[in-house]
Amino acid sequence: MSILIKPIITEKANDLSELHNRFTFEVDKRANKIEIKNAIESTYGVSVSNVRTLNYPVKRNTKFTKKGIVTGKIGAYKKAIIELAEGDSIDFYSNI
Repeated sequence: MSILIKPIITEKANDLSELHNRFTFEVDKRANKIEIKNAIESTYGVSVSNVRTLNYPVKRNTKFTKKGIVTGKIGAYKKAIIELAEGDSIDFYSNI
């Protein structure tokens, strides 16, 4: 089971990383905070001081267009905000 799915790179997540040393990841929905902490520490070689998780539900969208009703869906996911210890940092752009 891969716990870390992908890092979330948005303007808000970038501000959190620069100001508060917090990084945002999309994680497996079944993972708990301890598993997320261990996965981050083993993958990036940093020490994690705090983990916050958020569960986002499925979003359904319906549009009434000229061609009829169009429906869409964005799947549910779990987001984790990781706070690192002072002095540690994760560089997402080092492999580019």
